[in-house]
Amino acid sequence: MKFTASLLAAALALNQVQAWSSLSMKVDGPASSRRAFFSQGAAATAAAVAGTVVVANQKPANAYELPDLPYPFEALEPYIDAPTMKIHHDKHHATYVANINKATEGKPAVSLLELQANAIEAGAAVRNNGGGHYNHAFFWQEMAPADAASKTAPSPQLQALIDSSFGSLDEMKKQFEARAAPGALFGSGWVWICVNQAGDALKLVGTPNQDNPLMKGAADEIMFPILGLDVWEHAYYLKYQNRRPEYVSNWWNVVNWDKVSENCAYVVENHAGVPVQG
Repeated sequence: MKFTASLLAAALALNQVQAWSSLSMKVDGPASSRRAFFSQGAAATAAAVAGTVVVANQKPANAYELPDLPYPFEALEPYIDAPTMKIHHDKHHATYVANINKATEGKPAVSLLELQANAIEAGAAVRNNGGGHYNHAFFWQEMAPADAASKTAPSPQLQALIDSSFGSLDEMKKQFEARAAPGALFGSGWVWICVNQAGDALKLVGTPNQDNPLMKGAADEIMFPILGLDVWEHAYYLKYQNRRPEYVSNWWNVVNWDKVSENCAYVVENHAGVPVQG
């Protein structure tokens, strides 16, 4: 609102200057020259004000940004409904982005991935909003429309880690769903499949609120997520109400295993978390 009002004021000033200049041009002599001088000065001032307003309202170059979804809001139907996706992305995720920008204003710029390691130590604003931004940016990328997702499968590398860590993909899903149940993860939080520090095993981790395994202190050790599920009520309540287990079991239909495999390969090679947009 301040930006619009300032521009309107500048425009009005310019209009008044132009009107004054037109009148002054009809009068000869010293008075006319004085009017021309002041009208030019007023025009320059108004233009400077307008320019200053634009610069002042520009977003800092290092500000975090809300990434676009890689698919339309309705793309994950019928398993995740379009109204939920729109509210989840445009309202909830956008709020985390706005708040982490406030929390880090004036501080040295770091990538969203780097921000995670010391987020708990940095305090609630960075922990909740920095975590919320990373978690959601990660979450959107690991899903795809059901038709496309059904054509994906774990890579040989990922499948070998699943088999050695859980016995089978079905067993991993079973344990994941049990960890995501309301009785196991009370309230709000996330459930993750992570690669351990050594890069030779997968671990199942549940975290409260917007914590994630990249944060020091969130788990026994820092681990690197390759798959994660949001079990906050805002992620499913419009469609599933209190039926979280149904939401979790249906979610497998939109998991993009090609992306999860890509995450796994990156983590194993680099022993680091997956970078995200934002």
